[in-house]
Amino acid sequence: MNSIKVILVDDEQEFVTTLSERIQMRNIGTHIAFSGEQALEMVKNFSFDAMVLDLNMPGMDGLAVLKSVKKIHPEIQVIILTGHGSEADQKLTLSSGAFAYLQKPVELDTLIHHIKNAYFKKTPYYTGIINE
Repeated sequence: MNSIKVILVDDEQEFVTTLSERIQMRNIGTHIAFSGEQALEMVKNFSFDAMVLDLNMPGMDGLAVLKSVKKIHPEIQVIILTGHGSEADQKLTLSSGAFAYLQKPVELDTLIHHIKNAYFKKTPYYTGIINE
């Protein structure tokens, strides 16, 4: 299987850098964006299977990024990962096209499971949920 390519978007640089390193140890390719604006530039220039996206960021927030990504590249599966979310945020992001909504802190295995499910949903060979 080709490596899954994920873009991680979070303004908490230390958190997202550590998360990237931990995900790469699972043979998943990662790129990092520290802002919504930077993420959109990267999405225009590179191909990604999934995006792990924080909601609360200065400048362009996660919801605006989600809506823009779904317009530009609707095939990219977006996983919201937030520490300050609410039930209303969850409903809004899922109805706006997010693949999943997770709260920080999240177990790495849970996040990896969602990334793999997002990847297989994106491909034409999707047959259902991965059981690990």
